[in-house]
Amino acid sequence: MKLDPSAFVADPELIKALDRHALPIVCGEDRILFHQGDAPNGLYILNTGSATLSMTTPGGDSIVSMQAATGSLLGLPGVISNQPYTLTAVAHNGARLSYVCRGDFTALMQTEPLLSLKILQVLAAEVSSARRALVDL
Repeated sequence: MKLDPSAFVADPELIKALDRHALPIVCGEDRILFHQGDAPNGLYILNTGSATLSMTTPGGDSIVSMQAATGSLLGLPGVISNQPYTLTAVAHNGARLSYVCRGDFTALMQTEPLLSLKILQVLAAEVSSARRALVDL
């Protein structure tokens, strides 16, 4: 299955707003941000460098693996739904990210509701990308 990496990319205004509540992360080596099935504790923004998103079957077979694009929001569906992450995210050596904990993300969405529309745009793009990938199977 091939997902469109641009589907995960957020509007620069949204990234700027999230960054005001974020902790910076610089990866000196490859770093697992979260595993498929983990409880969602926060959202990651890929500012520079590279990261891989992947999904496997319960038996461990690869379903999808893709490189995230700069500006991607990693872990968004899990944070929004309070459901386990559906992908595994690995940031690669040299990547620079921002991390927003779930509580801060929720508070930001409640205090700046116009940002919620920008979040919905990212989620809609992810859903559309997944549907196109399924059709291509």
